[in-house]
Amino acid sequence: MSTHINAANRNDIAPSILLPGDPLRAKFIAENFLENPRCYNEIRGMLGYTGTYKGVPVSVQGTGMGMPSMGIYSWELITEYGVQNLIRVGTAGSFHDHIKVKDIVVGMAASTDSNYIHAFDLPGTYAPCASYDLLTKISAASEDLNIPFKAGNIVSCDVFYELGDEWWKKWASMGIMAVEMEAAALYMNAAYNDVNAIAIMTISDHFVTGEKATAEERESTFTDMMELALEAAIK
Repeated sequence: MSTHINAANRNDIAPSILLPGDPLRAKFIAENFLENPRCYNEIRGMLGYTGTYKGVPVSVQGTGMGMPSMGIYSWELITEYGVQNLIRVGTAGSFHDHIKVKDIVVGMAASTDSNYIHAFDLPGTYAPCASYDLLTKISAASEDLNIPFKAGNIVSCDVFYELGDEWWKKWASMGIMAVEMEAAALYMNAAYNDVNAIAIMTISDHFVTGEKATAEERESTFTDMMELALEAAIK
């Protein structure tokens, strides 16, 4: 069985999967952390691999940028391939001095400016949130590996090049830690289908200081985040 965007058969994908936006980050994770990784998808360049991590099957697949792309890939992984645990591993932009470039943040909730929620036809305002089960596993892995992280509310935005600085300052005033572009859609899809999802991100951009990580750093050096996600995937 395959879909129009995924060449995998149902048994090719593990019950737990890491979801970087960048397919080259998926390739990096597969080649550097998984044992005997096998590429199951190359359609649209969205690389997907399955291997084992400490003897447990784990998959990793790129999802592209933005909630529409994340929405399609995560929905099919859940409904067509039976994935139960979906862990976004990505990057985010910090809104606060104390959350620095290369810090790790976990989205306990994902505020959003997106209309993605309209697909679910709810009679009010929905608050997308992470799986408590996966959050506790990331917390346990953090203690075991001595890799700290910050947890709280993030915001998933539809527009990458926002104009001006008032938009992010308004989110920051409500305690939003950082901005990214995929978590809210992932959380909604997971909630609707009763599976687990969480987003763990490394800060790559800083709205207060203007600091930015390089493209190479974003692709292949945020390894602490990757280790936390993999440990959570097998616990």
